[in-house]
Parts: sequence; structure tokens; C-alpha cells
Amino acid sequence: MSITVTGTIERRQIGTGAWALVTDEGVTYEILKGADKSLLKAGQKAKVEGQVREDIMTIAMIGPVLEVKSFQVINSD
Repeated sequence: MSITVTGTIERRQIGTGAWALVTDEGVTYEILKGADKSLLKAGQKAKVEGQVREDIMTIAMIGPVLEVKSFQVINSD
């Protein structure tokens, strides 16, 4: 399922660590490994377009897995 969401990037200390996007509505998505490093900055707000991958399970299991297709940084903290 393709989605566009706006939220804040977080680093979660679960296992070896995981990156998350927490939307303005409070929904948490786990960012699929391999995402652009310029997106992966804790505290950064971004608008992200991507695909929810229901065929992937992760060790962190912090929310649906989001494969990022494109993004736009809203601010840089």
C-alpha cells in the first residue's frame, strides 16, 4: 500500500537499533533498512512517500515497515 505521511524521525534502541517515522497523528512506522542516510537524522521532520511492506517482518517490530520511495525534509534540527 502506497502512502504519504508527515512526521518526525526517531532512532529506537531496540536490538541493534531501528529508525522510525512517528507521524503527526502518533502512528509509528519502522523505516526499512537502506533508506537514504540524509533522511535518518533523529528529530528531523519530513514528508515521506513510500510503500508499506506487509511481506517483511523485523526484529524491532515497532510498527508497519515503510519502504521509503522519496522524502522532503521539512526542517533540520
